[in-house]
Amino acid sequence: MKKLTRITLNPEVMGGKPCIRGLRVTVGMVVGLLASGHSIDDILKAYPYLEREDIYEALSYAAWRADEIEVSVTVG
Repeated sequence: MKKLTRITLNPEVMGGKPCIRGLRVTVGMVVGLLASGHSIDDILKAYPYLEREDIYEALSYAAWRADEIEVSVTVG
């Protein structure tokens, strides 16, 4: 995986959650917006200080973390 330079972890920002470039925008928030049907353009319009590459890196980080952590899922 390429080095992710836009994802930051700082215990003083958003409780140490992974954020975009030290901003108070978490990877989880970006992924959640995409998962709920918002387009990248929608997100960029709502958060004009974000860049398209920020969104792609958030997705890359989330995919990497999902692959690293085994989560038990119970259906029904």
